[in-house]
Amino acid sequence: MKQAALLALVCAAATASAQPLPTITLPPDVDRVLQDYARAWQANDTAALAGLFTPDGMALPSGKPPAQGAEAVRSAYAQGAGTPLLLRPIAFGASGELAYVIGNWGPSAEKADYGKFTLVLRRNAEGRWLIVSDMDNANAPPRRPAPLPSAKP
Repeated sequence: MKQAALLALVCAAATASAQPLPTITLPPDVDRVLQDYARAWQANDTAALAGLFTPDGMALPSGKPPAQGAEAVRSAYAQGAGTPLLLRPIAFGASGELAYVIGNWGPSAEKADYGKFTLVLRRNAEGRWLIVSDMDNANAPPRRPAPLPSAKP
């Protein structure tokens, strides 16, 4: 009996943790970064995407090496951009010239999130927020490589 109750508790906890965190409202100047990012991504405009970064900004896409600087950011996003994108913020904080946004991303509000992201932002001299770091990863586990053929004597 105790085992059944424990199993029910574990299943309930697993189900609760699978529920998506609520979307939060960002300050307008920070929300603009996410809206501009999604617009540029969907338009496959990698130059506009790179323009949202600081000159030394880094893209840290899932399954790829870090890319630093405008040219590297454009190259890192060249193969993924051009698809529907909804960025759904779930956490935000700011202190002085730095801020962060943590969120989920997917194709639309009607579909499940495909992954999650962390943006680190820095305010430039004109007061505009720019991306210092964009790290994302997919929610699905990476595919396991096929096993190597065994050596036969």
